Amino acid sequence: MRHNRRNVRTIVVLATAASVVLAACGSSSAGPAGAGGRPLAVATTTQVADFTRQVGGSLVDVHQVLQPNVDPHDYEPSPADLDALARASVVVENGLGLETWLPKARSSAGSKGLLVDASRGAPFIRPKDPHLWHDPRNAEHMVRAIAAGLAQADPPHAADYQRNAAAYIGKLQALDADVARQLAQLTNRKLVTNHDAFGYYVHRYGLVFVGAVIPSFDTSAELSGRALSDLVARIKAQHVKAVFSESSLPPKAAEAIAQRAGVRVLEGKGALYGDTLGPRGSDGDTYIKMMEHNARTIVGALR
Repeated sequence: MRHNRRNVRTIVVLATAASVVLAACGSSSAGPAGAGGRPLAVATTTQVADFTRQVGGSLVDVHQVLQPNVDPHDYEPSPADLDALARASVVVENGLGLETWLPKARSSAGSKGLLVDASRGAPFIRPKDPHLWHDPRNAEHMVRAIAAGLAQADPPHAADYQRNAAAYIGKLQALDADVARQLAQLTNRKLVTNHDAFGYYVHRYGLVFVGAVIPSFDTSAELSGRALSDLVARIKAQHVKAVFSESSLPPKAAEAIAQRAGVRVLEGKGALYGDTLGPRGSDGDTYIKMMEHNARTIVGALR
């Protein structure tokens, strides 16, 4: 029933947007350009939108589809999203099956923009896990892919995109070293999160993943009482110090697990940024700030 309702809602949104897209295609301002004739890049997730802004700078207009703290696993495109797709020079996606809605949306919008799968070719340690950005080395890969896509769509500024990408990659490398330094302080390195989104983070920084409240890459997965009881037992047996909620998920299940296990729960401003960046002005409104926040939070709770 859930999937049927979702399909019906998606059809309604796409049908509603059709008139918007047709109007855009018929107007004098239509075409693969943003304001002032700059290329328009549609970026699906908050992370790839941030990367695209870093690489594109003032040369590119970026339409960000997913807004902060919106679950990317269960999204339906708006008419504005379809309008942007119809005019885009470049469409940047995270890939790895995260944007299940994108092929239908691009088809409905008649999108002719170059599709850039930012994750293609990355060293996957978890082939079905789309959360690869939690390892900054993968973020570097994604930035390079975006720079190549923008250069292909806008050849006169190819050198600018490559230069911007190189400067930002330097910042990512410094970030990676700093996060590694902070997490190296920990003796208790056991992590329990809202859902299984931190596999790349755990692998990169040598943490121990004990489990997740939602034991799936997808936040829409069903919870079972037995799985939750098993998680409580593992938390107690392995002397886990805390359960980390996530900014884009309701904290109630994490609170219940933490209470049953007798440990603290990190929520609200102390929640981790898992699937999305935070709103403007928050501790996680850019990728770099998100990673810094997560490292501080984890170290503060587990030290």
